[in-house]
Amino acid sequence: MAEQNGMVEKRGAGLWLVHLGLIVGIAFIFFPIWLAFVASTVEQQEIVRPPMPLLPGDQFFSNYARALTSGVNAPVSTMLMNSMIMAIGISLGKIAISLLSAFAIVYFRFPARRLFFWLIFLTLMLPVEVRIVPTYEVIANFGMLNSYQGLILPLIASATATFLFRQFFMTVPDELAEAARVDGAGPMRFFFDILLPMSRTNIAALFVILFIYGWNQYLWPLLITTDPEMNTIVMGIKQMFPSGDDTADWPVIMATSILAMVPPVLVVVGMQRLVIRGLVDSGK
Repeated sequence: MAEQNGMVEKRGAGLWLVHLGLIVGIAFIFFPIWLAFVASTVEQQEIVRPPMPLLPGDQFFSNYARALTSGVNAPVSTMLMNSMIMAIGISLGKIAISLLSAFAIVYFRFPARRLFFWLIFLTLMLPVEVRIVPTYEVIANFGMLNSYQGLILPLIASATATFLFRQFFMTVPDELAEAARVDGAGPMRFFFDILLPMSRTNIAALFVILFIYGWNQYLWPLLITTDPEMNTIVMGIKQMFPSGDDTADWPVIMATSILAMVPPVLVVVGMQRLVIRGLVDSGK
């Protein structure tokens, strides 16, 4: 009995140390975000004159209202909308194409299907940055510059998502496909009625990852958008920083940075349970 009590005490001490380490790590990561939020709620003078305040000020509504309605080339609200459309379009496009391509590779028998899969997988070695010049030329020739199609279409192919869905489909028992065939269900009905519901958690996990990927895009939107009304929020934050002897409006810049963080955070928090379940299921 004494031995068991000693083990419980040791385990309890270790648990407290683990939690203490987690709290310190979270505080270390969260502190810069807190400073940015505080800077977005105070006046310019309070930021440029040290020490930096550590508690929020009384300019929250005015600074965020200025951030939403102002911007170097376009209002921040417009850039947020552009980023939202781009991120959702890229996420849904990647998931749709990856689901269908993985379904075809796993459930259809056609010549060189393994070769086609590995050719898709090898595109991981060719990210947008590597093929940016020919991709730009194709988009320009199709007249898609300064458009949502131009922002989304070149980024919707995903070898990683195709690989993950292929691995998941390969774990689905063959008896399900046989039963669907006996019941007279065609391939697409089997896909929509059986495979798609079973892939719900995997889709949710990938949607979060791909949404953040699309939201954080900078180089591609910078290259193909010359119309300020098509700028994304990541571009807008970069444009807000002054050049030369100009003075930065730090409260507005910090407010814009916080606003740019809100949609990805909401997506992660809102889909947290499905994401964790999807990642766990993918590892089985």
